[in-house]
Amino acid sequence: MENYFVSTREIQLYYADTDMMGVIYHANYLKFFELGRTGFIEDIGYSYLAMEESGYYAPVYDIQITYKKPLRYGDQAFVKTWVSLNDGIKTIYSYTIVNGNNEVCAGGTSTHIIVKKDNFKPTSFKRAFPEWFLKYEEIKKK
Repeated sequence: MENYFVSTREIQLYYADTDMMGVIYHANYLKFFELGRTGFIEDIGYSYLAMEESGYYAPVYDIQITYKKPLRYGDQAFVKTWVSLNDGIKTIYSYTIVNGNNEVCAGGTSTHIIVKKDNFKPTSFKRAFPEWFLKYEEIKKK
């Protein structure tokens, strides 16, 4: 059995998040990914704010999502997040969004790189944040 860390956050679904079909609008799932990612980072003792204060950003380089079952206003929903790749240059976070019955509603990944705040030049995550990088190595899905 693999031993990796998964963070779980409850998602608040609002009526304003729905589309004409009465389901949660597809673009909102990107916000749910962000909720999961920032929660994951907080759960292991780090923060995006601290990263930014030290002179770096972690922008999205690529994002993929597959929709399997609609969420509707009134549903209970959760985002589960883990690190699936951490090669020192880019980090891939994986996500599963489930409803209150633990049925998969969507899944996907977001790829992030580290850039310097002042010039947006890519830099090595491993070099800029060695302890954070090593923590990801310890807890990522192998």
